[in-house]
Amino acid sequence: MTGTTLTRMDLSEAVFREVGLSRNESSDLVESVLQHMSDALVAGQQVKISSFGTFSVREKSARIGRNPKTGEEVPIHPRRVLTFRPSHLMKDRVASGNKS
Repeated sequence: MTGTTLTRMDLSEAVFREVGLSRNESSDLVESVLQHMSDALVAGQQVKISSFGTFSVREKSARIGRNPKTGEEVPIHPRRVLTFRPSHLMKDRVASGNKS
């Protein structure tokens, strides 16, 4: 895994090394998992991954915003936003990585 960003290719390479599937099978497996997660979120379902966190879609209502440059009021339309809430184990793991 290279750089500071974990990519799909990095995930499929990890599956290839650790599980023993072929590179193509590993790539297909990663794509399938991500597709199932995306489909569930589009359908409004939560995606919970134990010891990792929960992805969910939240409905935001319309409101009036303000352009910071001009001060002009601007309507913000209702929309759906993706949220992630990490598990306590993930929070603790990330926090312990900060203590160097």
